[in-house]
Amino acid sequence: MQTDFIELIEPTPKLKSKKCKIISFLLRIFLQFTTFLSALIALYLYDYFIALLTLVLSFIIMGIIRSKIRNSVIPPNQREYQYNDQGIADWFTAREICFETDESKQV
Repeated sequence: MQTDFIELIEPTPKLKSKKCKIISFLLRIFLQFTTFLSALIALYLYDYFIALLTLVLSFIIMGIIRSKIRNSVIPPNQREYQYNDQGIADWFTAREICFETDESKQV
């Protein structure tokens, strides 16, 4: 008889303090809008061709940054799941910046 166990996934952390929520929000805004902001700045300073190239280059760079942040904080058995920018920001803030302790987990 073969028994397959489904590993429980760890839910996305809930941030409790206002400081941690603000940090997570700012990181999410950075991950979402830096690509377009850099293209708009290039469009304002240069022309549309440079802006298009800046858009493509910043899309690639932000993808690399997003994947590095994602792989550094999400548990290895959950990396196959898709996470949006808010989930990545919440994981990163909870694991790397705000070390909030949960009273129910303490022994």
